[in-house]
Amino acid sequence: MSQAEGQLEHLIGYRLKQAQAVLRARMDESLRPLGLTTPQYSCLEAIDRHPGGSNSDIARSVFVTRQTMNTLLRGLQQRGLVQRAERANAGRAIPTTLTEEGRRLLAEASGRAAGINQAMTDALGPDLADALALGLSRCIDTLEEMPDLTGS
Repeated sequence: MSQAEGQLEHLIGYRLKQAQAVLRARMDESLRPLGLTTPQYSCLEAIDRHPGGSNSDIARSVFVTRQTMNTLLRGLQQRGLVQRAERANAGRAIPTTLTEEGRRLLAEASGRAAGINQAMTDALGPDLADALALGLSRCIDTLEEMPDLTGS
């Protein structure tokens, strides 16, 4: 390992990205037999938590663009996992809900995701897992409250 790589290992942001990459790989591996990707699973979870939500709402909650969400929703709709209204109830937002098959698949996928999360946090123990969650929450709050650093 080079000196630069060793220094990266001590940067929290780098370690977060590394953890996210490994978590994503494990999630994809676990969901693949169900015919789902991690973004598709996240989309189903978001719709289940906020039925009737707009494309923009769902996209924000799963950290993707509206365009990516449109593609995800089209694929899920073609598989019969979600249904979208023909037209918006009010404004331009078209509400999206899970179908019965979508709920069934989500239940199975959620169990797999919970198992991965459990394995990850079991390695920490309850006190360290709680401290990590608190520390990450503080990092998120701090970053969200930072002023614009671009100078614009």
